[in-house]
Amino acid sequence: MNIKIVGKELKATEAIKDYIGKKSEKLEKYFGEEFDVTATIKTEGGLQVAEMEVKTPTDRFRAVTAHKDLYASIDKDIDILEGQIRKMKTKKDQQNMTESIRNKEMIRDMEQQEVEGEIIKTLYYEIKPLSPEDAKLELEGRPQDKFLTFINIETGKVNVIYRLKDNKNFGLVEPEA
Repeated sequence: MNIKIVGKELKATEAIKDYIGKKSEKLEKYFGEEFDVTATIKTEGGLQVAEMEVKTPTDRFRAVTAHKDLYASIDKDIDILEGQIRKMKTKKDQQNMTESIRNKEMIRDMEQQEVEGEIIKTLYYEIKPLSPEDAKLELEGRPQDKFLTFINIETGKVNVIYRLKDNKNFGLVEPEA
């Protein structure tokens, strides 16, 4: 946070500089250390005028108040700036939330579109060495499965046994050679 204090027709004392610095620290909770404060103090008629401007890399906030007491004017400026900053933060949060909801809806719509010719699911399981008859018995014990991959103990090659559409008979896939 950088603070610049300008006095027009009014000298900025150390007490005023410290007070502005202390009050400006309230704004750190919104921006961290990444903002600049420019305070201009002056007198107009019988009133003390404090004009404060806060600049961030993306935004700019400004408040001007007049009061008989300069400290009260500075307090009022800080309150006004805090209100402006809170309002802006709330607005940005709502925009981000709306964008997030839109992104989720777009992703859901994309997922609902039909996918063709793509591998959309992968299953991993252990391949056991079995005889074709043992593999048939194993597949009969798993009514939810349509096929079973196994290593044929007679040939040492990977085979697949599967249920035929009649749900009574089985087919066997064996590699050649």
